[in-house]
Amino acid sequence: MTMLSPQQTPAGTSYLVTGQGEPVVLIHGVGLNKEMWGGQIVGLAPHFQVIAYDMLGHGASPRPASGTALEAYADQLFELLEHLDLPRATIIGFSMGGLVARAFALKHAQRTAALVILNSVFNRTPEQRAGVIARTAQAAQHGPDANAEAALSRWFSREYQAANPAQIAAIRQTLASNDPQGYLTTYELFATQDMYRADQLGDIRVPTLVATGELDPGSTPEMARQLAAHIPGAETVVLDEQRHMMPVESPRLVNQMLLDFLHRAQASRHSVEGNVA
Repeated sequence: MTMLSPQQTPAGTSYLVTGQGEPVVLIHGVGLNKEMWGGQIVGLAPHFQVIAYDMLGHGASPRPASGTALEAYADQLFELLEHLDLPRATIIGFSMGGLVARAFALKHAQRTAALVILNSVFNRTPEQRAGVIARTAQAAQHGPDANAEAALSRWFSREYQAANPAQIAAIRQTLASNDPQGYLTTYELFATQDMYRADQLGDIRVPTLVATGELDPGSTPEMARQLAAHIPGAETVVLDEQRHMMPVESPRLVNQMLLDFLHRAQASRHSVEGNVA
């Protein structure tokens, strides 16, 4: 695959774009960047125009001010679509990116063609909430890589870590190199916004897939099922034996799930548009 050259929007968002067809936007998780999507870019670009970008506070994108709200992250995506002159796109969000995708679909419904929420959070239990709040405090005190080893253990299987030490080391370095304030601002949202506008999720009226891994301890199958139950017609998929970073650890498996959904959503949309015409 040819190396893609990052580009920037007028507001400074760093992004990659490749492929032809209907646009699909990929949103990474906290502490990561657009590079996490390499497996999906390769798998989806033969079928769609694929856009991956760095969230506020990450990679080469601008740093948010302390206390920035989730809506600003949705507005960053809106500015990206405006820059690319895209009237709408399918939005795929992973982990924190799933919260951004939800916020975008609620605030910019007319720009959302379909929605995929991967390994994201919803309605944490008191114990789960206490755990993520504790990790936020550790990050505030010790920096973005304060929880790196524990995070990698949650994110990847032991077998994958042992077989791919160079990639694990690179992800550990990505975590450590994050801007401390940008990371903390984003992590605080990740820790507190799992019920963001939960009572309005029924307003999302586009094809939606909510998926996670069977062994994802922070974005559990029960969370996925509960979130999907709030969105009319949403599908739920739980991938057997997968942990949090399933897009990286098992890209072929995740890509097949995504392509199955994206092609069905595309066909449904074209059918509706044909009937209207």
